[in-house]
Amino acid sequence: MATMIPAVSWLRACWTLLVCCLLTPGVQGQEFLLRVEPQNPVLPAGGSLLVNCSTDCPSAEQVTLETSLSKELVDNGTGWAAHRVSNVTGNSRILCSGYCNGSQIIGSTGITVYRLPERVELAPLPPWQPVGQNFTLHCQVEGGSPRTNLTVVLLRWEEELSRQPAVEELAEVTATVLAGRGDHGAHFSCRTELDLQLQGLRLLVNTSAPRWLRTFALPVTPPRLVAPRFLEVETSWPVDCTLDGLFPASEAQVHLALGDQVLNATVTNHGDMLTATATATARADQEGAREIICNVTLGGERLEARKNLTVFSFLGPILNLSEPSAPEGSTVIVSCRAGARVQVMLDGVPAAAPGQPAQLQLNTTENDDGRRFFCSAALEVDGEFLHRNSSVQLRVLYGPKIDRAKCPQHLKWKDKTRQVLQCQARGNPSPQLRCLKEGSSQEVPVGIPFLVNVTHNGTYQCQAVSSLGKYTLVVVINIEARNSHFVPVLLAVLTTLGVVTVVVALTYVFRARKQRGLYHVRQESPSLPLTSMPTEAMREEPSRVE
Repeated sequence: MATMIPAVSWLRACWTLLVCCLLTPGVQGQEFLLRVEPQNPVLPAGGSLLVNCSTDCPSAEQVTLETSLSKELVDNGTGWAAHRVSNVTGNSRILCSGYCNGSQIIGSTGITVYRLPERVELAPLPPWQPVGQNFTLHCQVEGGSPRTNLTVVLLRWEEELSRQPAVEELAEVTATVLAGRGDHGAHFSCRTELDLQLQGLRLLVNTSAPRWLRTFALPVTPPRLVAPRFLEVETSWPVDCTLDGLFPASEAQVHLALGDQVLNATVTNHGDMLTATATATARADQEGAREIICNVTLGGERLEARKNLTVFSFLGPILNLSEPSAPEGSTVIVSCRAGARVQVMLDGVPAAAPGQPAQLQLNTTENDDGRRFFCSAALEVDGEFLHRNSSVQLRVLYGPKIDRAKCPQHLKWKDKTRQVLQCQARGNPSPQLRCLKEGSSQEVPVGIPFLVNVTHNGTYQCQAVSSLGKYTLVVVINIEARNSHFVPVLLAVLTTLGVVTVVVALTYVFRARKQRGLYHVRQESPSLPLTSMPTEAMREEPSRVE
């Protein structure tokens, strides 16, 4: 007879059996997972990936990879399968599936595809940017994913000017920059940064082609132009054009011109100063009012200076003698002429009208030899008179002459003395003057000191000779010999010495006798005779010693 089991005990036994079935491996109804490796892979667009699908279910079957991507089975086994997925061009999910104990099991993962931007371009910069003014950098970024990891950086050299995320598919990032002198020649660029470091990859960078900036500064004042007011045809004059406060002065362009004639300028710069120098040469076809022009161009801007210049033609004065070397007594015509509009004046006498010649006529004399004639010319140019002068010297030909006033005809010299025969001759051509003694070839030098002796005594023919004739003047020279006055002088000297000696002797004797008392003076005698004293008196009077 069967044993009856209580209902409570039966329920407890069923619960224990269910738990044991659920927890024991291999028991029907246990859940097994299908793993997909690698999880959440990141690969470049168009890349390939080896995907492994696996499970721990011992009875797993039909494990495979489900995807719309191009796949290829590499290998498989119980509970696993490996496939190569290729040409992955976009983000997608892949699914691994299989059966375990008749039940389908699945696993999945997402593939993230990254792309570098297709285009990173910095927009062209201004050809020239004024110093002190703002300009804007524009960077366009096309493509690139994942967008959330993409950043755009604007750079000056390696200095970051702006960092912004790339949001739109065709993103444009801008930055405003204040231009300075230090930005001249600076390198600007745009760089994208795709940050996949959290996904185990590195920071991917893409940089645009660089752009170079040129900055400039111009002064507010125009160039300083130094040029002549007047320039004569076929003459040259320097022209200078200077501008200070120019940056960069070395890159400025200078244009110098005389009207439509471009001048070949030499340009130098020192710091912010630029100097252009050229030589202006006036042509005949430029006669009249013209302009000297100086243009300085930098950064597409131009500063200009202009000066008025008058090109003129000034012919003359041309001074002529009908006979530059005229014989004495001939007629000479002096004429002076000049170009049109030129007023000439000959020796203070003006011509009848501008453009007309001036003339004078004279009968030549020897006084006209060496005479200079002066002609002045005046031309009015742009309200100012320009003057020029010319002179010419007349040569009058006349025969030789000796100036009697400067050549004494009678000379008296002492023997053995140095003398000069002062005679001068004139004439054109200049004559040769010689003084020869009559009847001999002895010559007395003219105008030169010489030692006189008695042989120079006589009459001389002083002749001035030239190709136009001869002029003679007679000069008489008397030489006094030194002994002709010697005897009278000697007698006079001896007589004088004798008288002096007698006087001295008498004076001495008189004084001696007076001292000794040998003589006395008789007062009654008007002739004051000298007499001898008596011997006795001499004895009585004591002698005196002085």
